[in-house]
Amino acid sequence: MRSEDAGYVAALEAHIHAAPWTAGNFRDALAAGYAAQVAERDGRIVAYGVMMVAPGEAQILNVSVVPDARHEGLGRALVSRFIAAAARVGAEQAFLEVRVSNAPAIALYESTGFAHIARRADYYPAGPDGKREDALVMRKELR
Repeated sequence: MRSEDAGYVAALEAHIHAAPWTAGNFRDALAAGYAAQVAERDGRIVAYGVMMVAPGEAQILNVSVVPDARHEGLGRALVSRFIAAAARVGAEQAFLEVRVSNAPAIALYESTGFAHIARRADYYPAGPDGKREDALVMRKELR
């Protein structure tokens, strides 16, 4: 992902998520040196993700695929790339949070070796229905 992609990615994000990142959030992540990837199909970004690496660990912050490109392995490819990159720089474990209602994402993360370690009550901002949602915290050993 490049800084010039931030506006387009943020527009996709607004269609995918109830509490979307802004273009500024994506630009800030890039400026901070976070790993950020996009996947393109026919010259159009159809998936993207962001990961932060700190000493000994990585935090996958965002993995998203547009609806018309789901079930093509793009989310799995992004997660795999992030895990490989984190391991290369010495991270011993990776973490992520996922909405408890997002069964497809939970299944993807479990299939790539992530395990549930905690639940954060009311972690996500209220959506259109006015209700907040819990997050599952998941972790994967990279050693």
